Parts: sequence; structure tokens; C-alpha cells
Amino acid sequence: MEQKYSKGDIVYVLIRNPHVQDVANVQQAAIVQHPEQPNKLALFSHENYYPLSNDFAIFSTEAAAELAYEEAFVMDDGEKDG
Repeated sequence: MEQKYSKGDIVYVLIRNPHVQDVANVQQAAIVQHPEQPNKLALFSHENYYPLSNDFAIFSTEAAAELAYEEAFVMDDGEKDG
């Protein structure tokens, strides 16, 4: 991961629906100390901890996350892909 995060940072992530893979949305998350690994940070969203990894599209602003969402999931005619 190229960007460094600090405990307490608020970030925005694209989260896919685990039951419907072509459905995703932008969610706010916090960077927190990992509860099981005190020397590591984690994403905290919706009462769940996620390890920081390249598996997540993490953005520092909601606008950047929304733009990435639009590029990935909205077709040129304005309809959602899928």
C-alpha cells in the first residue's frame, strides 16, 4: 500500500455486497488500531474490522470514492452496470 494512514483518519471505501457481486456502494470507515494486533491498523466500518490491504479501494475523500464508483459501476448512459 502506497499511502500511509494514521489512527483516527476517516476514509471512504468501495464495498461490494457479498451476496450480489455487481452491487457496491461508498462507505465511510475509520482507521483504527487493530483489536487483535496492537501494532497494526485496520479499517473499521459497520461494526467490523478489516485489515488494511490492497484488496480495498481506499480514498481520503468521499468525492474521490464517488468518482471511482462512477467509473467502475456506472455505464456511459448513466445506468448501473450489471
